[in-house]
Amino acid sequence: MKKGFVIVLLALVLTVFAIVPVFADGDYTIAVVPKLTSIAWFQRMEVGVKEYAEETGVDAFYTGPSEGDGALQAQFIEDLIAQGVDAICVVPFSTEALEPVLKKAREAGILVISHEASGMENIDYDIEAFDNEAYGEHFMARLGELMDGKGEYLLEVGGLTSESHMQWTEAAIQYQKANFPEMKLAADRIETKDDQTISYEKVKEALTANPNIMGVQGSAMPDIAGAALAVQELGLSGKVQIVGTSLVSVSGKYIREGTIDTIGFWDPALAGKAMVQLAVNILDGKDVTDGLDLGIEGYDNLALDGKVLYGQAWIDVNKDNVDDPAYDF
Repeated sequence: MKKGFVIVLLALVLTVFAIVPVFADGDYTIAVVPKLTSIAWFQRMEVGVKEYAEETGVDAFYTGPSEGDGALQAQFIEDLIAQGVDAICVVPFSTEALEPVLKKAREAGILVISHEASGMENIDYDIEAFDNEAYGEHFMARLGELMDGKGEYLLEVGGLTSESHMQWTEAAIQYQKANFPEMKLAADRIETKDDQTISYEKVKEALTANPNIMGVQGSAMPDIAGAALAVQELGLSGKVQIVGTSLVSVSGKYIREGTIDTIGFWDPALAGKAMVQLAVNILDGKDVTDGLDLGIEGYDNLALDGKVLYGQAWIDVNKDNVDDPAYDF
């Protein structure tokens, strides 16, 4: 009788374990959705996601639209919801376009991590490489110095609904007003759709129409490369100052030639890894706290503010360090 009871109990235990999955490292499926896949910035992020998957065994993969379009990005997320992934890590092209579909994802039990979207509502956490206001201010501080605190300037953003770009440029405007009162924003923010050709065309048009423009600050990775080409073609190198977000692989040429003064960036590969690692931590049931260490450079002492985590991961490159092998991407 006792032996029979043990056999029945063992059978019940085995049945329970057959029904309830026991997750181990690598059992999660995590999708990373960039703004678009066709530019160097997000191709670099893909490198980081693939490296993370290879290093950890976690099923992390990269998917998204080839062009900057919020509706297209939302469709990719709809497909991921249908697939039943465990987590979606997303860099929104348009926060407005993604709020409804990310709400749907969370209602389906999918963890949502965003990047460059600290004000989004329908996320679990957002992770930023740094404080966005400080980043925008530091570009304006340099641009104001280069312009001797006088003249008109242009601001470029990838999209008017790209939250981080709008935060950087708004911080830049406020810094300019407080510190360089003789400077003036020449026109409304230029929307480039993360397209170097659009940046080139719009900056060239603005510079041709207004000879008082003495500076350009760009936000999307291709912005200032397009602006630099326009400046060179118009023979304005050294007269129109350029700073902004980019990568050495895209804008290094213009730094060496003296058309661009400073680029700032964070390594998109590390940002991709940080998003996925944060998702894994949460799926594993670990607490998200101030001072969180994800074991990734720049994301090893995160400051927590509400549901936004801030790292210390920005890098500046100018003529003095443009050839540093560490920034060769």
